[in-house]
Amino acid sequence: MAGLKTIIALSFVLAIGFLLVILSSALWHNYLPLLVVATYVIAPLPNWICSRAQSSDDFMDGGSNAVVELGRFITGFLVVMGVALPVVLAHTGQINIAAAAMSIAGGLLIYSTIISFSLSFREDEEF
Repeated sequence: MAGLKTIIALSFVLAIGFLLVILSSALWHNYLPLLVVATYVIAPLPNWICSRAQSSDDFMDGGSNAVVELGRFITGFLVVMGVALPVVLAHTGQINIAAAAMSIAGGLLIYSTIISFSLSFREDEEF
């Protein structure tokens, strides 16, 4: 079970991630890199919604569920989009390359913190 130190450490990493994304926008006076925050905040939602929508059967638990796989696909798409969007914006000249690098680093810190929170505070299923 996660303790107070885990919460503090993950919150610190999350704050650094948001700081990097905000600085990537504010230092170069271009707020397009803030779109990365939207993709990383929305990314876990399809996985969460589709895992709630799956049908759980105690007797037939061996097969895969198409709804869960769809949620994982959409989540993966959003995570890749969060990394690819700053690269595309830097390639087209909309943002600076340094802003793109800061935005990618901050976005990966944000999403890794979201994953760590969900893994640390997962409830164990008991029968």
